[in-house]
Amino acid sequence: MRRHARKLAGICVTAVVAALSVIVMLAPRASAATLTQVTNFGSNPGNIQMYLYVPNNVAPHPGILVAMHGCNGWAQGFYQGTEFASLADQYGFIVIYPQANKSANGLSNCFDVWTDASLHHGGGSDPASIVSMVNYVEQHYNGDPERVFATGFSSGAMETNNLLAVYPDVFKAGAPFSGVPYGCFGPAGCGDKTPQQWGDLVRSAYPGYTGPRPRAMEWHGTADSVLNYTNLQEEVDQWTNVWGISGTPTSTDSPQSGWTRRRYGSGQVEAWTISGAGHDLPHRGMAIYAIRFFGLDNASPTPGTSPSSSPSPSASPSASPSASPSASPSPRSTPGTSPTPGTSPTPGGPASCRVAASVNAWPGGMTESITITNTGTTAINGWSLAFALPSGQTITSGWNATYSPTGGQVTATNMSYNGSLAPGASTNIGFQANQTGNATAPTAFTLNGNACTVTSG
Repeated sequence: MRRHARKLAGICVTAVVAALSVIVMLAPRASAATLTQVTNFGSNPGNIQMYLYVPNNVAPHPGILVAMHGCNGWAQGFYQGTEFASLADQYGFIVIYPQANKSANGLSNCFDVWTDASLHHGGGSDPASIVSMVNYVEQHYNGDPERVFATGFSSGAMETNNLLAVYPDVFKAGAPFSGVPYGCFGPAGCGDKTPQQWGDLVRSAYPGYTGPRPRAMEWHGTADSVLNYTNLQEEVDQWTNVWGISGTPTSTDSPQSGWTRRRYGSGQVEAWTISGAGHDLPHRGMAIYAIRFFGLDNASPTPGTSPSSSPSPSASPSASPSASPSASPSPRSTPGTSPTPGTSPTPGGPASCRVAASVNAWPGGMTESITITNTGTTAINGWSLAFALPSGQTITSGWNATYSPTGGQVTATNMSYNGSLAPGASTNIGFQANQTGNATAPTAFTLNGNACTVTSG
């Protein structure tokens, strides 16, 4: 236990430095909504604090994100120093910021991921307190229990993997930044294990559980001197084994310069390598990729969240679709690479449509979100949206469609999972672009050759 505490202590020292550097790096958010402490949120066996961010434009049935700081960090600091709250402003979900209070070798504010209580479903400690916070949001803000997610840095990343293992009935997906596999600081230790052994640890967290397992999006820097980069592969080994999918990636791409994303199965597990990055994650622009992976940028639950829960390592990959083949960058993110191509049905016949486009811009760059609505009386099976980019704009990355070419007259073609639009149904696509001073949205769109009504986003 002393070995585990010493290792956590080292993590905590770096975490506080990292948290401070993130706070300095990011500009203050402009928002009328504020972070509020909730004192009576229910059962609290971990005796930790709850801070809540409810955006002014909160959705009627909002998704819920639990965002957790590192050792020696603070809920307020993680709120101020990351982009999750500003993304909540944009998409209407609610963010819970727990405040940890556990100590390791005299250092404070670590999340419990080592006691027996924290490692088992219903055991108590911090995980049970966090579930109480989720229940509070569901009851008081009509939160959507089908869209509950976790993310965190360092100690918060460890707790993210812990929550996915201990409460798979609550959390649908997680995105740990600079973490370790579930159970690493428990009695089993952090030594080398086979994928089967890592997976067995997760299955032992909730014996007899047969429901759906959460998806996992693991992030790590190659130059992490606190938690070695090898932890990323161990996390992949663990979650691919839990899902019963191959440990060989089904696709690899580079959403941003220096970033490598590996997908496993049909998107149940993703591994993100940040070349040259140290322990300090998430950097600016990373949070939106997690939000896209969760599906919190949409009003409906993300597909692919309910496959069989505990397949054996030899089981065949799940057939559920990937939630988000390509991510929407933040308004303050670094421009990335070309859009990820995808398969798509052949666009169908004429379509009645409405398009709402909104732009977020900064010097030299921008993102544009486009919502397409079928206003006709028949289903659209396969679509192609054409529009002209204003002069000086060049697409660098995109999501939920393929884009060709990257400038001038552009055609966005549906992906395999969003090609069908029932009457009244909508889908959201978008892209990031460089711009030389004109960051306006296109003024005209055609869907399968038919002009669409255009409204502001």
